Amino acid sequence: MTASTPPRPEWIRARAPVGERYEALTNLMRGLSLHTVCEEARCPNIGECWNRGTATFMILGDVCTRACGFCAVKTGLPGRPPDPMEPARVADAIGRMGLKHAVITMVARDDLPDGGAGVVAETIRAIRQVSPATNIEVLISDLNGREADIRTVVEAQPDILNHNVETVPRLQRPVRRRAKWDRSVSVLTQGRAIANEIGHDQMVTKTGMMVGLGETTDELLDAMRLLREADIDVLTIGQYLRPSRQHLPLHKYYNPAEFVALRRQGLEMGFRHVQAGPLVRSSYHAAEQVPGPESVAV
Repeated sequence: MTASTPPRPEWIRARAPVGERYEALTNLMRGLSLHTVCEEARCPNIGECWNRGTATFMILGDVCTRACGFCAVKTGLPGRPPDPMEPARVADAIGRMGLKHAVITMVARDDLPDGGAGVVAETIRAIRQVSPATNIEVLISDLNGREADIRTVVEAQPDILNHNVETVPRLQRPVRRRAKWDRSVSVLTQGRAIANEIGHDQMVTKTGMMVGLGETTDELLDAMRLLREADIDVLTIGQYLRPSRQHLPLHKYYNPAEFVALRRQGLEMGFRHVQAGPLVRSSYHAAEQVPGPESVAV
């Protein structure tokens, strides 16, 4: 711990990744040669989620073509093309697990002409064949804002289209070196427009932010207002936890009361659901983030 790093508070506690279900899920993922963002991004909730029988699948390999300042996923140039059998293996795992809600995320694949959109769409279709009752949430890259590639994903009709802005507009460059706030928001606004066009207007849009990267309260609330003005349905807010000394420094730990206040303010702005807490991540308790009458209670 450096002198400038605040000490970790007592409310930042996560369950150790052990247990019978954790071991069973680990064996399933390895047996099907699948990756999870839970492992690759060193998620603090892996013990809790895997022991509940849930996981977030990460497709298109385990090497991301971007090097975001907060992220622990390996970066570089992927050494091989996408595995054509990966969608079927993901669907197989979801069928075996009997998931009611599946989250599929991806590494950025700027080396591919479509950014990986075709594989995302094929994965959605494969899941529909194996487990038609499963709600499917896709957490996609910005696909460089290309309308054609966003359309490829949306036309496969995910239940939730998710893309994270991660932080406030001012901090986009240090946090997400190759991303832009407006482009990220446009992924969701374009996605909604396409969904409405094809009659899939029940699709939910979702984004997530981290706090503790040096943003001010006013910047955070202004960013939330901009997201609501873009008609985004669901917002997640969680504490940034520095993966290593090579990643961006942590400026502040928000306390539980501050997260409660952010959730309340987000609901007052008009989000259909807000999940906020120290260990909240975009896919944390994702099934509970599907908007419904029970989602608006503070």
